[in-house]
Amino acid sequence: MGSFKSSVFILVLHLLEGALSNSLIQLNNNGYEGIVIAIDPNVPEDETLIQQIKDMVTQASPYLFEATEKRFYFKNVAILIPENWKTKPEYERPKLETYKNADVLVAEPNPPGNDQPYTEQMGKCGEKGERIYFTPDFLAGKRLDEYGPQGRVFVHEWAHLRWGLFNEYNDDQKFYLSNKEIKAVKCSADIAGKNVVNHCQGGSCATKPCRRDRVTGLYAQECEFIPDEQQTEKASIMFSQSIDSVVEFCTEENHNREAPNMQNQRCNLRSTWEVIRDSEDFKKTTPMTAQPPQPTFSLLQIGQRIVCLVLDKSGSMAIGDRLKRLNQAGKLFLLQTVEQGSWVGMVTFDSAAYVQSALRQIKGGTDRDALTKSLPTVASGGTSICSGLRSAFTVIRKKYKTDGSEIVLLTDGEDNTISACFNEVKQSGAIIHTVALGPSAAAELEELSKMTGGLQTYASDQAQNNGLIDAFGALSSGNGAVSQRSIQLVSRGSTLQNSQWMNGTVIVDSTVGNDTLFLITWTSQPPQILLWDPSGKKQDGFVVDTNTKMAYLQVPGTAKVGTWTYSLQASSQTLTLTVTSRASSATLPPVTVTSKVNKDTGKFPSPVVVYAKIHQGGLPILRATVTALIESVDGKTVTLELLDNGAGADATKDDGIYSRYFTAYNTNGRYSIKVWALGGVNAARQMGISQQNGAMYRAGRMKNGEIIWNPPRPKINIDDLLSKQVHFSRTSSGGSFVASNVPNAPIPDLFPPCQITDLKAKIQGDSLINLTWTAPGDDYDHGRADRYIIRISTNILDLRDKFNDSLQVNTTDLIPKEATSEEVFVFKPENIAFENGTDLFIAIQAVDEVDLESEISNIAQVSLFLPPQTPPETPSPSLPCPDSNITSTIPGIHILKVMWKWLGELQLSVALG
Repeated sequence: MGSFKSSVFILVLHLLEGALSNSLIQLNNNGYEGIVIAIDPNVPEDETLIQQIKDMVTQASPYLFEATEKRFYFKNVAILIPENWKTKPEYERPKLETYKNADVLVAEPNPPGNDQPYTEQMGKCGEKGERIYFTPDFLAGKRLDEYGPQGRVFVHEWAHLRWGLFNEYNDDQKFYLSNKEIKAVKCSADIAGKNVVNHCQGGSCATKPCRRDRVTGLYAQECEFIPDEQQTEKASIMFSQSIDSVVEFCTEENHNREAPNMQNQRCNLRSTWEVIRDSEDFKKTTPMTAQPPQPTFSLLQIGQRIVCLVLDKSGSMAIGDRLKRLNQAGKLFLLQTVEQGSWVGMVTFDSAAYVQSALRQIKGGTDRDALTKSLPTVASGGTSICSGLRSAFTVIRKKYKTDGSEIVLLTDGEDNTISACFNEVKQSGAIIHTVALGPSAAAELEELSKMTGGLQTYASDQAQNNGLIDAFGALSSGNGAVSQRSIQLVSRGSTLQNSQWMNGTVIVDSTVGNDTLFLITWTSQPPQILLWDPSGKKQDGFVVDTNTKMAYLQVPGTAKVGTWTYSLQASSQTLTLTVTSRASSATLPPVTVTSKVNKDTGKFPSPVVVYAKIHQGGLPILRATVTALIESVDGKTVTLELLDNGAGADATKDDGIYSRYFTAYNTNGRYSIKVWALGGVNAARQMGISQQNGAMYRAGRMKNGEIIWNPPRPKINIDDLLSKQVHFSRTSSGGSFVASNVPNAPIPDLFPPCQITDLKAKIQGDSLINLTWTAPGDDYDHGRADRYIIRISTNILDLRDKFNDSLQVNTTDLIPKEATSEEVFVFKPENIAFENGTDLFIAIQAVDEVDLESEISNIAQVSLFLPPQTPPETPSPSLPCPDSNITSTIPGIHILKVMWKWLGELQLSVALG
């Protein structure tokens, strides 16, 4: 990989740019460095997989180089090898590379048989994606017929990941009408091919011409466009990189703007090359004059987790029971969150640092209990963060190198000398997770987590929000198998008065249940605690720690699946309940929720986007109820419902990623994010696989003039896979961000409605147009817009580039609904020729009550198709149809039947062109 230390400063600058990304990728002299490709721990050991990864990247690099006009190539790649694979001398220990920041994950398909390569994209057009997914069978070349060469597919996925491009095909709508003609959704439009159907019946299949629907004018859904074997067209990689001649991205000159695909919908009709050209990568490079070198690879094997707690015990930690809360959160981490086999040390600091525990391996309860006894109990002195960090490095180096180790740094105090140890942190190769406690924690604290790829969190002094426990509960390993990670099921709190009860339920679903812990904290006196399992059996055995003001119960074995019920009673104090668990099986992936924001600094009036990804292995969980709680530095909490509806902040509908804009700034400073996710009967029954942002599955291919059909995609019965998993509950910490430029109250309305991205149009009756879309809000996707402006044109570019000059539709009766509602509007085009064969383009703009305007929506298209009148049937005088009921051995009658059938098929073929 080259020298990590020589390039770390460039990496730090990259990480501090503002957009929240865990990726270590850098662009250095046209070459991409720091790419991390991780092999999932559940993949069976197979050394050939490592070589297959190398081959894919090596093949991809020159393809990328030529496709980008000699601008980019793959320079070096780190391959993360699972801890459970055999060790080898050439395998090194990772530094900042982890599974959490891997750019590519190689994992077994879930569900089995789904080997589609794809890229997870949360953001808008031009925004970087999250991660590329490949399967071992794909890398082994077992899917060449379906997707083409692996190196070419990698470039397709890289364009999703790095430049925020979208697909130029559309599995949901493969054809569209333009000027009365049926056209395939493709780019460029000059790619030649045949529109055919693979008709199978009685165990045999035959290729037949597509039939035109007399009502819609389009082909039926089973019709496929099969590219010709011999092509001269070079674009586009985002349509089908598997075509031999395709070596370029679509440009302004050959981009098919009319095709109803995600690239046009999400990128305002811009070609893929235009989006690449607008990227930061493109702006800071010039074409190379020589051929690039081949990629180099480093092989890194995950080792045992090494983590050192660095905990502030300065005088300010005595404020508001902060030290008690630190002990509560620290005990959760040590008793539950940190994994078996990990090495854990502890340092405390005030104006100096003190080693409380050397590295100790977690082998069982004895080690965990011993470490909890080292947590600080007295607060005094000043704050020297660098002293704590330097002491932690010493603790780790007594047994291991600091490369790849982790430091959990908690502080509540100001420290203007923290930058003095930035260089030491950079050189250490350690990952630092920061926990800012209270409103006065050092302003530069987050720089440490940014420069090392660690998690940054914030907890206020509002104990009922449970922020400190949530922060420590989020610190599960970034490298272990998901079955070993601690999963937070519930995090709740309440301030009770006059012997009030805090009642509720906890759902333990079938994917979790091992190592389940119920943790209760209080601020004054121990409460009455009642807990019943799903069978109604009362649970006893809580360990009560009156000094730390907490009680906990570790459920033996695997907790019963179902609804657990609790009742807590107290007076004049705050209680919290936290429930964590682990996967019930190493082979059944648990339902997981990961949450984040799109940037670590929110500069008013730019909104922050909150995301929550809910999956079970590779399966998205749909129709869950997902709520984000955003708490500001002054303790005020805003609740957001996150949606997976493909509108507003949500990039793709039904991909298991729930999103929403946050605009309710009330002060400058830190904001924390927590997400609650609840799945009911609907969520389980609606799980499915959506169209991914990935390489196109080829239905068939031409070879020597004949069509060779690939097998259809495997049909997956989701109900069979998940019939036992219906209800679930999860809590996830989404870290924190820092807001700036927020004006004093009253805060002005500077937020426009969000862009409408899911506008759809269809013909209703003979000449009406039916529009549907998701309502934006007054402030992005909150509230209600004041009015809509709808304009139409017969020229798609005129509508995009000259929207205000295009013909406006009368929307007097169209009153906007509340944000996220479905809007329906039917109108008849006026003052424009709308006749058979007319292509009409429509766009919408939303306006709020202070006349702030949204961006122009995606452009929808309708084509007026009037079915031809069916002429009256007249018998043919020259060729009477033989009676189909006649059974005769007379040769003439048999020949007549065959000729009649052949002529009928010939007429159909001619009619379809």
